Amino acid sequence: MRDQEPAPTQRARRLTTKETAELLGVKPETVYAYVSRGQLTSRRGESTRGSTFDASEVEALARRNRRETTAGSGSGELSVRTRLTLIDDDRYFFRGVDAVQLASRHSYEEVAEWLWTGRLRPGTRFTAPKESLSAARKAMAALPELSSPIDRLRVAAVAAATADPLRYDLSEDSVLGAARTLIPTLAAALPLVRTTYVDGAPIAQRLWGRLTYWEPDEASLRVLDMALALLVDHDLAASTLAVRVAASARAHTYAAVSAGLGVLEGPLHGAASGLAHRMLLDVLDRGSAGAVVADELRSGRRVPGLGHRLYQGEDPRAQALFAALEDLPRAQPALMAARDVVATTARHTDLHANVDLALAVFTASFGMPAEAGETLFAVARTAGWIAHALEEYGERPLRMRPTGHYVGLRPPQPLPSASAAE
Repeated sequence: MRDQEPAPTQRARRLTTKETAELLGVKPETVYAYVSRGQLTSRRGESTRGSTFDASEVEALARRNRRETTAGSGSGELSVRTRLTLIDDDRYFFRGVDAVQLASRHSYEEVAEWLWTGRLRPGTRFTAPKESLSAARKAMAALPELSSPIDRLRVAAVAAATADPLRYDLSEDSVLGAARTLIPTLAAALPLVRTTYVDGAPIAQRLWGRLTYWEPDEASLRVLDMALALLVDHDLAASTLAVRVAASARAHTYAAVSAGLGVLEGPLHGAASGLAHRMLLDVLDRGSAGAVVADELRSGRRVPGLGHRLYQGEDPRAQALFAALEDLPRAQPALMAARDVVATTARHTDLHANVDLALAVFTASFGMPAEAGETLFAVARTAGWIAHALEEYGERPLRMRPTGHYVGLRPPQPLPSASAAE
């Protein structure tokens, strides 16, 4: 005897793909990504086209997503799920692959593609459309002469957005298309110091001619390219979190990158390499690090280029760059100065070199301005910001909304008088 069919009211409620996406706050294609990862099960609808999903299962996933994205790791910090970068045991990985090995064997563009798509595209090059580049250069030309590199890049990003009528399309293909044109636009829109490239050249070669008068050789360009690849991403740094907040509000790619550039300009983030650059020049000028380190500490400042909250030992990015710089004769004086700084501070503190010190060695060795490291950092990290924005577009909108902990006067308070406002 066949089991009796459950009455319609007894059957589990089924949701369409559209309803499921709305409940989870994601795009329909993300719903199927949940299915492929085993987080949801789907079934072909009997009376509707497409797949259907068990309502209770969808609601459970929505609750789990809310807990995972707003709950901290026990320390009260925001925790965000990501498949991009892992930092563990003094190493870091892009999509599970050692980032230093990637940067040592592949170009900046290839590493960016790996971070965006999980696929390598050997020999890939990024090209700036004429409309985008023209808009960025015109906007930059209107800036005061003393504008900082980050000011220029931020203006270039906004100008490039105005030249892209598809900027509000947040689909993966559209975002990646914007990424592959925005990065070369940022690089090529900076003021030119010397011509070192032709159209279609790698990003490293385009940047070189905007940072120094020195003629590059293959080895020095390779170190610059490696530096860019090493800096592509570094988990949820302050600027990256700003990008994810913007993307959570569904700001378009250019606006999200602009948010990252705004945070990067802080002296505790992207500008740190400029401080290390000036310190190394001072060490080279004075002949030893002792007096320079003493001056830094006497002024109440930390010695720039040392220590990193995510690494117990030396920053792996610094290790890789120092090793590459060993092969550049021009870098030897600045390398010796950096080692002197590390050795001097090691007498009393256990601080290791970070990537800012390694960038400073590179920029100081080739007559680049102190802000050059910040420029390299910004252009390189744009790829990581876009990867995080793309990941965030697949999540529930506006999930980056912490609750404020009010500590002011408790209401009701009397209305302020005119004299109190003076």
